[in-house]
Amino acid sequence: MSEPAGRGWRRWVPIAEWLPRYDSGWLRGDLVAGAVVVALAVPQALGYASIAGAPVQVGLYAVPLALVAYAVFGSSRQLVVGPVSTVSVLSGSFLASFGVAGTARAASYTAALALACGLVMLVAGFLGIGWVAEFLSKPIVTGFVLGLVVLVILGELPHLLGVPTPQGRVVERVSALGGSLGRGDADSTTVLISAVALLILFGGQWLARAVPWALLVLVAGLAVSTALDLGAHGVEVVGPVPRGLPAPAVPSVAAADVPALLSSGAALALVGLAEGLSAARLFAARGGYRIDADQELRATGAANVASGLFGGLGVAGSLSKTAAVADARGRTQIAGLTAAALAVVVIALIAPVLSELPKAVLSAIVVNAVWKLMDVTALRRYARVRRNDIVAAAVAAIGVLAFGPLYGLLLAVAGSVLGLVYRSSRVEIDVMGRLAEEKAAWGSIRDHRERATVPGVRVLRMDTPLFWVTASPVADAILADVDAAGDVKAVVLDLQATHQMDTTSADALADLLAALRARGVDLYLVRVGWAVRRGLRRSGLMAEIGEDHFWRTITLAVREARRAHGIEPAPAAGAGEDVAADDAGAEERIAARSPDGAEPERPGGRAALPFRSRDGRARDSRDRSG
Repeated sequence: MSEPAGRGWRRWVPIAEWLPRYDSGWLRGDLVAGAVVVALAVPQALGYASIAGAPVQVGLYAVPLALVAYAVFGSSRQLVVGPVSTVSVLSGSFLASFGVAGTARAASYTAALALACGLVMLVAGFLGIGWVAEFLSKPIVTGFVLGLVVLVILGELPHLLGVPTPQGRVVERVSALGGSLGRGDADSTTVLISAVALLILFGGQWLARAVPWALLVLVAGLAVSTALDLGAHGVEVVGPVPRGLPAPAVPSVAAADVPALLSSGAALALVGLAEGLSAARLFAARGGYRIDADQELRATGAANVASGLFGGLGVAGSLSKTAAVADARGRTQIAGLTAAALAVVVIALIAPVLSELPKAVLSAIVVNAVWKLMDVTALRRYARVRRNDIVAAAVAAIGVLAFGPLYGLLLAVAGSVLGLVYRSSRVEIDVMGRLAEEKAAWGSIRDHRERATVPGVRVLRMDTPLFWVTASPVADAILADVDAAGDVKAVVLDLQATHQMDTTSADALADLLAALRARGVDLYLVRVGWAVRRGLRRSGLMAEIGEDHFWRTITLAVREARRAHGIEPAPAAGAGEDVAADDAGAEERIAARSPDGAEPERPGGRAALPFRSRDGRARDSRDRSG
């Protein structure tokens, strides 16, 4: 199956592209993978609904609808979409803020959050702003998930121990749990059930990873609870679970809560997109195809809308279930459609049986599922590779624990953005010299004093793009360098790192030009991209600088600066060709515009700078190099 590349309406519905070309040889692997997904998804959906503070059936309702919606609209061949820990924890924190967690209204508000999340994702997908997810770097996501895991485990401990669930901040909840244990409030039967379930889940994965231990523990827990009537002996059970899917309907919520639900849905969308894209890109890289971030927004948005309209939980791409599909040799979204069909059977026929399931078993399944999300290896790697990465991860984790999932995430993202702005505003100017061993090649002389510079000509390169933040620091740094160097006749400024020209930058260049001219120094710009030239032309600065001061290469600009200012050739730069050798023959120089004033367009919308020989005739320069 080739990568979806449809035209017209088909590019919005990828299944229309790949399904007609489906290879029947993949069917067995996809069917097996679908069965594996259901074995994982059903118990996890029950647990994640519990995490979200909603009735367990809310998690079940989300499974088939999300799988079908994503199979139709998703750009990943293997990604499994459904209830996940991060979205569930965040959803639960929002329910608590609305004051409905654990109440009869929890189901409606949970579905409303899913619907709001889906609508935000759909709008974002059609506006093409999938790039927003890139602000959630891997360290931020790792730290965020670590904080969530601690919150989830802390929230499940009361069910594992059979003690009342404490409220308040993390410190207050830990203190309350410690007090309950100190008073001996833990229920011995519940603790025994929890210990056995956790031992089987963690030990079983160590013995045989391919076995669906969560499903086996769920079935065994149901059987033991029913046989021994554990609910009548003080063990907390799930309670009544309705049979079948509900009819589609808009969730009933208070009108005053709608704005807050939409903002909360946006937070769910951001977190869900980050988690889903990470999983989708990982398996796309392994499969040799690409993921469309905007289409992922639309697909996951459709999955959340479908889940919300049918009373389900918010969903996102699941790394663990997608890995299970890959391990089972699932190749396409037929695996997701198979899982959806099997999930409907479970909801229609088996759901009421789940009412006798001990909550301790559910909590054990949840703890086992989220425990694997703590990536300590990644944290060690961040600390080894770059200090800022481990700081970002720590800020995200501590922020989640101190301020909750939403504000912890926003704190980490804000810190990351501030760090990006700070690093972007730190400017260094490299002085460039000629490489002795290569023709027409220039490099920084910072650690290479053997590279030859040209007396009277200062070749400079910025290590960051020129934009409104760096514009003034760049101009100041260039002037400081010129003043320190002394006896400079011309500055050749390499703008290759700059891809656009804003008004602030153009004004800063104009001020730089005036300051240099006041010092008797000429300014030449080299490797200037089409978008930058367009901005300079519109600002009037191109005419002010002079079109004959724009050059395609450093070598040609240095040659022209020497010629214009009568600077003697540089000494030989070793075994390689020196700058003086470039003077032989009839030089050709590059102008910024053609003689008629129009800048010819390159294929794809970029303009080509023409060569202009000394007789004024323009020649195409697209394939020339300096």
